Amino acid sequence: MAQLPVVLGVGAAVLLAAVLAVRLSTRAGLPSLLIYLGLGVLLGEAGFGIQFSDASLTQSLGLAALVLILAEGGLTTRWSAVKPALWQGIALSTVAVGFSVAITGAALHWLLGLDWRMALLWGAVLGSTDSAAVFSVLRTVGIRKRLVGALELESGINDAPAYILVVVLAEGTRADWTLPLLVLYELLAGLAIGAALGWAGGWALRRAALPATGLYPLATVAMCVVAYASGQFAHASGLLATYVAALVLGNSRLPHRSDTQSFAEGMGWLAQIGLFVLLGLFASPQRLLDAVVPGLVAGAVVLLVARPLSVLASQLPFRVPWREQAFLSWAGLRGAVPIVLAMIPLATGVPDAERLVDAVFVLVIVLTLVQGTTLAPVAKRLGLTKETEPQEIEVDAAALDELDAALLQVRIQAGSRLHGVYLRELRLPRGASLSLIVRDGSSFTPQPTSRLQDGDQLLVVATEAALEATERRLRAVDRAGPLARWRGETGR
Repeated sequence: MAQLPVVLGVGAAVLLAAVLAVRLSTRAGLPSLLIYLGLGVLLGEAGFGIQFSDASLTQSLGLAALVLILAEGGLTTRWSAVKPALWQGIALSTVAVGFSVAITGAALHWLLGLDWRMALLWGAVLGSTDSAAVFSVLRTVGIRKRLVGALELESGINDAPAYILVVVLAEGTRADWTLPLLVLYELLAGLAIGAALGWAGGWALRRAALPATGLYPLATVAMCVVAYASGQFAHASGLLATYVAALVLGNSRLPHRSDTQSFAEGMGWLAQIGLFVLLGLFASPQRLLDAVVPGLVAGAVVLLVARPLSVLASQLPFRVPWREQAFLSWAGLRGAVPIVLAMIPLATGVPDAERLVDAVFVLVIVLTLVQGTTLAPVAKRLGLTKETEPQEIEVDAAALDELDAALLQVRIQAGSRLHGVYLRELRLPRGASLSLIVRDGSSFTPQPTSRLQDGDQLLVVATEAALEATERRLRAVDRAGPLARWRGETGR
């Protein structure tokens, strides 16, 4: 108990530093995950001296963080954006993973002298792109929506087959004709479980009358975690079940959907920060020096050979232009997921697994610097960006301090004097406007002749200068009706 204030204080300080790092990394054009890793290394044995070397705990916490990251990715992905690239994304997340594992394993067997089991294990660990990196980087680059959709689907789905292969190789499961059937079952069962729980969760939440708005985001994220647990209990892919459940829920007509997405985004950021700081804390800078050469060799194989060939093989049926294939090859971002996957053989006692973890750590740092900082220039060079490409704005995530505006959500309760008031009688102050009314589950843009009713939900947009006056006017009319001013009601 005496150490609790210290632990909470240090944790809060690290979290605040990581949040500020998002702003700084955006301005500097550097991926923020490198700063999070740096914070972890600074806290570790080479910095403040915190000793942490529990591979099993790191693996468990890493998978827990990955579940939240996948949930955030699915909840914030629009089906309309990924649907045109559905089969491309599935091919990238399955066929491409298989080719990548085989090519990487064969190359590292020859270049580094690894035995076949360890070489394929390296390939499986490096076969998955990182959902956290993809979700945070690609949505800001401004490339064509179909490419973004394919890469988002790939990063959300390919963790599952890569995880299955890593577990099979780490446990030394004998490969026979049943192995492909086992992998197919785990993927299909995970897909079915995720879709079923996502649909059931959306149905239940639409009919639930929870006493507080904040409970809906909690219930939605909890349903995604339940999907992971259900998948694992059924010996299916819990990671795939998580992403599919989140994707279904995120595209359902959920109550307070924007609040849910904002909450999930916050949880995703927290999971990313915690995960990268934890991995930085686990890393040993002294050991990393010995892993530089194998890490660079593996990175070169993945970036220049395995990824381009696996993209080519998986996209052949879709006749993808070479420019788009080149971008898909370059955009296979690696982040925390390969490091988390590398913890599995280390936790299970596979010989020489520590070398794998260190090499993957080096590889992730190098590839993040190389790919993360050049993704936008490469897309522009290939002619895949459009200045007029519409960028979706999530209201809850908008930087309102930069817009000098605020959004007010108003619900008209029974007995309110707002009931029966015409829009022209509302007389909001200059700088404020009633932009949307939601009534009985349907929304419409109000006209001057529109009349407010009990149960209506109003969306009011106001400048910062008019915000206080707008709130006072709404409270005054709520209490005394449209003639509130004549009755001496100021709304204070």
